[in-house]
Amino acid sequence: MPSIFILPTSNGWNLVRLAASKSSTDRKDSHGNGGEGEAPAARTEQNDSWTVRKLQTLEEAVPLLTANDEFVLGLPVSAVIAQRFRLPSVDPAEFPEMIRLQIEKLLPFPADEVTSDFELIEQSESESVVSAIAIRNEQLAEMASPLLNHGYIPRQITVYAAQRASTYAPKGNALLIYPEGEMLVYAMTENGKLSLARSIERNGDHLQLELPQLRLSAELQGIDLSYPNVLLDETCHELRETVEGILTSPTEIVGIELPPASVKLNLLPESWRRRRLQLTRQLEWRKRLIWAGGAYLGILVLLFAYLGLLRFQLGRLDRRIAQDAPGTEFVRATEAKWKALAPAIDPHYYPVEILQHLFESLPSADVRITSYNQSARQISVDGEANTAALAYEFIDKIKKNAELRTFQFDMASPRILPNNHAQFRLEGKPK
Repeated sequence: MPSIFILPTSNGWNLVRLAASKSSTDRKDSHGNGGEGEAPAARTEQNDSWTVRKLQTLEEAVPLLTANDEFVLGLPVSAVIAQRFRLPSVDPAEFPEMIRLQIEKLLPFPADEVTSDFELIEQSESESVVSAIAIRNEQLAEMASPLLNHGYIPRQITVYAAQRASTYAPKGNALLIYPEGEMLVYAMTENGKLSLARSIERNGDHLQLELPQLRLSAELQGIDLSYPNVLLDETCHELRETVEGILTSPTEIVGIELPPASVKLNLLPESWRRRRLQLTRQLEWRKRLIWAGGAYLGILVLLFAYLGLLRFQLGRLDRRIAQDAPGTEFVRATEAKWKALAPAIDPHYYPVEILQHLFESLPSADVRITSYNQSARQISVDGEANTAALAYEFIDKIKKNAELRTFQFDMASPRILPNNHAQFRLEGKPK
C-alpha cells in the first residue's frame, strides 16, 4: 500500500498521507503552503492513522514530497475517457490488443498519443464485460507538470472514481455522486469497476434533468440498475432528498477514503515508467555513494585518530626519555669510567694473568713466545713455531680459552723462516 495519495476534490486536491510519514511533511512546512488546513483521521479497517492536507493546486504538493515517496495520483473523471465494452471471451493475453482497437475507434487522435488500461467486470464462457479507461498523454503531462518539473513521478496514475468504487462498493452495482471541481460526478460502477461516468452541473434543477438520462444511458449499455447502491459524498448532503426523490432509492452518505482501496487501473505512460525507473536507480546509486563516502570518511577519521594516538604516545615517550636522561647519562659516564679503570682493577687485564693463560694455551714445546707487549688498548705477542700448523693451533687454543675471552685475538699469516720454522704475531684488543 502506498503511503501517499493525491486525489481531486471540489476545491483542488487532497494529499492523503500515512501519519508515519508526517515527519517529512513537517520538515517541509517552512516552504509555505498557502494556508491549507490539515485534519487527522483514522482508517476503519486498520489501526494506521492518516492525515489529509487540502491543496489548491498540485504545485503545493511539491514541497510535501520527497524523492523516496511512493505516491498514487487519482485523476478526475473529466480528464479521462471511460467506456464499457462487451467482448467475446478470449485468451486474456489478447484482451489488451482488442481493447486498444476498440479505443482507437472512439478517439479523434492517434492511439500512440493515448495511455489506456482496463479492468474485467465480469466474465462468462461466451463473453466478457470490460471497463476501459484512456487519457491523452499531452493532457496528462500538462495536468501533472508541477510534479514532473521537480522529478516526482507517481507510482500509479488511476481514476479517483474507480478508487471510490473499489472502496465503497467492491461487489454489486453502485451509483457514486460526488464533486470534482465545479462539477458533480455521476459514476456507475459494477463490482468495484467504473462502467459509466459523467460530469453535470451541481444544482437540483440539473439533477432533475440529467440523472434520468444518465440512468437510461446505463440501461442501454446493459448495466443492471434494479437494486443500485446510491452513495452520496458528504459534501453534497444537501442534495440527498433530491437524489432520493429522483432515483427512488435510499442514499448513503460517504466521506473521504482513508486511504482509498487499491485498484488495477494504471494510466502511467510507458515513457514515464522508464523515467521513473531511471530516477529510482539514480537515487539508489546516490544512496550507495553516500554510504561509501560515509564509510571512507569514517576510515579517515579512524586513521587520523590512530595517528593522533601514535603522536601522543611518541610525545609521552620523548618526555619520559628526557626525564630519564640525567640518570642515563650518569650510567653511561660510570660505565666509561669502569672501562677506563678495568686494566688496573680487573684480573683479566693483568699482564701476569694474561701470560699465564697464553702459556697454558701453547700446544707443545715446539711453540715459543719470544716477545710480549701490552698497553691499555692492545696486546701483541710474537713467537716462533716449528711449523705453521703449530702456530695456527696456538691461535685456536687461545680463542677457546675462557680466561682470554676478554680480548679479541687475531693472527696474520705466519712468516716461514729459512729453517722452515714459522714466525707469527698475535694481536689482541679488549672486546
